[in-house]
Amino acid sequence: MKIVIAGMGGIGAQLAKQLSAEEHDIVAIDRDEKALDYVEALSDLLALEGDAASGETLTRAGAAEADLFLAVTNSQPVNVTAAIFAKQLGAKRTLARVSDEEFVSNECDLDLVKLGVDHVIYPEELTALETVKLIRRTAATDVVEFEDGKLALSGIRLDPAAPIVGMTLEEAAAEFGGERFRVVAAHRGFETFVPGGGFRFAKNDQIFVFTAPEGIDATTKLAGGSRKKFDDVMILGGGKVGGLAARMLEEELNVKLIESNPKRSERLAEKLSKTLVIQGDGRDIDLLAQEGIVDMDAFVAVTEDSETNIITCLMAKHLNVKKAVALVDNVDYIPLTQTIGLDALINKKLIAANNIRRWVRKKEYVASSKIYGIDAEVIEYECQPNAPITKGTLRDVKFPQDAIVGGVIRDGAGEVATGATHVREGDRVVVFALPNAVQKAAKFFR
Repeated sequence: MKIVIAGMGGIGAQLAKQLSAEEHDIVAIDRDEKALDYVEALSDLLALEGDAASGETLTRAGAAEADLFLAVTNSQPVNVTAAIFAKQLGAKRTLARVSDEEFVSNECDLDLVKLGVDHVIYPEELTALETVKLIRRTAATDVVEFEDGKLALSGIRLDPAAPIVGMTLEEAAAEFGGERFRVVAAHRGFETFVPGGGFRFAKNDQIFVFTAPEGIDATTKLAGGSRKKFDDVMILGGGKVGGLAARMLEEELNVKLIESNPKRSERLAEKLSKTLVIQGDGRDIDLLAQEGIVDMDAFVAVTEDSETNIITCLMAKHLNVKKAVALVDNVDYIPLTQTIGLDALINKKLIAANNIRRWVRKKEYVASSKIYGIDAEVIEYECQPNAPITKGTLRDVKFPQDAIVGGVIRDGAGEVATGATHVREGDRVVVFALPNAVQKAAKFFR
């Protein structure tokens, strides 16, 4: 496909890197020559310096022949204008990144589709939703759901006292009921691999497990954790992500939100009906102690400063808070945070880029998602008639070595895959794959 991407900031650069690796024809637009030089060095693309909201720039970029036009600059007006212009020039599908909640709410009377914007993305809302998922799944470091939770992939870090530590995968499946969950990957140190039956679990391993809803208890036992629902959460940072997360959680949890800006604190206190908003510096350990951080089940740091988020989360863990989640803006920090004891992290750039990428690829796959901190992908395929995967059970089909079928969604129900699973035409099949196996795995479903 020919894809024009306007804006080579964090989201645009991540998209350019991912989509060019899939051998799409990419044209990158930005006004900043250094930003273009950076992505050009990392990706195989055509870089074009100019204003994305200019008809002349869009014409030079070939927007008229584009299969997709993605406007993801830091300016909402530029994105909306550029997407409208690109559509008028002839782009088949257009997307615009927005920064105002009204564009994704039901209260917006403006029909952007009629104007030429086929899809909008609001990264702050997506990041808040990811945060809420991690709080609701108490033991998870990552959560990817399929078909509204009928099947889920959870990343779990093994507690040193976890019952499966020291066991092989085969032994753990026999002990805890392997038909209810499937371990599809393990991350140890800086290496990710698809484990075989003889793989032996070690403390602090991060494992990735597919489960149907009835297997969640067994999955939690794998990690040595408790599925006890959280009651109290403290959020540091009252920006768009923190405010949205508080609003989503306040109906089910006791939420305290700490914000240093007095005016923003006042606005949040007016908007949030059940959240206790506290104006103060969340880096102050005395303030956190005074507000009862030791009694919190979870601590979420989503300020605009990654270092503050990491440090305060480590402080929370030191005070025995069960789960700490940090917003980390620098993608390069991701491997580091997983080695220093953080429970989970969220990255707005990756969340937005992955969401856009799923939209880009929705005709090829049902859904796909990248996993934080590891070079792997989860892809949902719809099995086509006479596809190779249907020719026998999973045990008999010679599936690529670095890919594994995690589960099957059939007739609206999720089923964890085993060696005896026989995939049928029309099934939706969820696959975990390392980069070298993605294209190989795709051929089994065509």
